Amino acid sequence: MRVLLVEDDPMIGDAIQGALRDASYAADWVKNGQTALDTLADQHYDLVLLDLGLPGKDGLDVLTSIRARDNPVPLLIITARDELNERIRGLDGGADDYVLKPFEMAELLARMRAVLRRKGGTSNPVLSNGALTLDPATRQATVSGVVNRLSGREFSLLQALLVRPGAILSRSELEDRIYGWGEEVESNAVEFLIHSLRKKLGSDVIKNVRGVGWMVSRES
Repeated sequence: MRVLLVEDDPMIGDAIQGALRDASYAADWVKNGQTALDTLADQHYDLVLLDLGLPGKDGLDVLTSIRARDNPVPLLIITARDELNERIRGLDGGADDYVLKPFEMAELLARMRAVLRRKGGTSNPVLSNGALTLDPATRQATVSGVVNRLSGREFSLLQALLVRPGAILSRSELEDRIYGWGEEVESNAVEFLIHSLRKKLGSDVIKNVRGVGWMVSRES
């Protein structure tokens, strides 16, 4: 999944981006509110992490602008501002959750997963099409009772497909969910990952729709 981090502090931003990538998110990082709005106008994101104390355009103004554009992207505020009124304004302004700095990265990741579940209309912590189950917390995939640990990019690709079983994703759409800005994408990266997943989970788990892309079936 692709995450946009909006954070002006270079040390905090670098640490969060690195932790997100370690957790298999494609994480892009911008340092001011206007750049965040411009980026969201051009690129689809699955989730936004938004600091409030930004230069130029304040984080709450950025939030207001995002929602005024009818952009429903899940959004977590991450900030050192702990005043009750600030939290109320953020939540009432359209934020999905509010995390105070300093925080443990494990808690932020858990809150991200919870927000993504709610936005997806489910309380179930795992993704499944009936035959295949994927646990985002552990990066483990289960087929026919057999549990397999996935690499970070294997997990990212399979997660992108399992969010919408039956939907076909093209090579560029899958690359977009696996790689962030500045990350090198090899020409056959998607095919290599799919081959690896089929070896672990079975040849029929991911289906190729010739000339269009790949999908996982919608099972009963």
